[in-house]
Amino acid sequence: MQHRRRTIALATGLTAGAALLCPTLPAGAVVEAGPAQVHVVAPATPQHWDPLTDDLWDYRGNELVLTRAGTNPNDGVRRPFEYAIVSKGPELTDVAIDAEVRLDEPVSVSNRDVIIVWNYQGPKRFYYAHFSQDNTIYPHNGIFVVDNADRRRIDDQWNGSVGAPPAVTDASWHDVRVEYDADSGAIAAYVDGSSEPLMTATDTTFTGGRVGFGSFDNYGRARHVRVTGTPAP
Repeated sequence: MQHRRRTIALATGLTAGAALLCPTLPAGAVVEAGPAQVHVVAPATPQHWDPLTDDLWDYRGNELVLTRAGTNPNDGVRRPFEYAIVSKGPELTDVAIDAEVRLDEPVSVSNRDVIIVWNYQGPKRFYYAHFSQDNTIYPHNGIFVVDNADRRRIDDQWNGSVGAPPAVTDASWHDVRVEYDADSGAIAAYVDGSSEPLMTATDTTFTGGRVGFGSFDNYGRARHVRVTGTPAP
């Protein structure tokens, strides 16, 4: 991913690595880390995340927790019910998002999921990657765009009846990574450190926005969220 402008790194949930990088930083501090890079440390607190519904969220140490499913807004646009957006730092164009996520609903719930949001421009304009244990239904385990209309599936793996292998099939923590290149529109979603993406897509609908975490209509949690990106002009 080629960054032509300065690069931003955000860490939500202060990890040991982040503490070593910025040992004296207060939460939310910004420091120059070279001629073209800025680091923002933003722990999992209400001051650094902006949920759709505050009462559904909890902040437990370095964990951002969606405690129960959101509610369908029923406003004519089918899209994820609940998520929280990182409110600190600039909007980003090119972006790479790393996080540890966990699906908290029982594994008996086949459609359970969590989502990673990027290029968020408003509640009806954003991208999201849907990490689910089901891969046989259109809205599950894929990459989607919401553009003032029902979410539209854009990943290469969906063939009309089945998509990429299920991303998460248990109640354990899993590493996820989502990459987006604004110029080409290339998107890749990785799980558990694999060198090969689980899901890929190409789309240039949005060229900048914020990032977030949530669920379509289930619940789960995230920790050690780290974002690297290029600030929008």
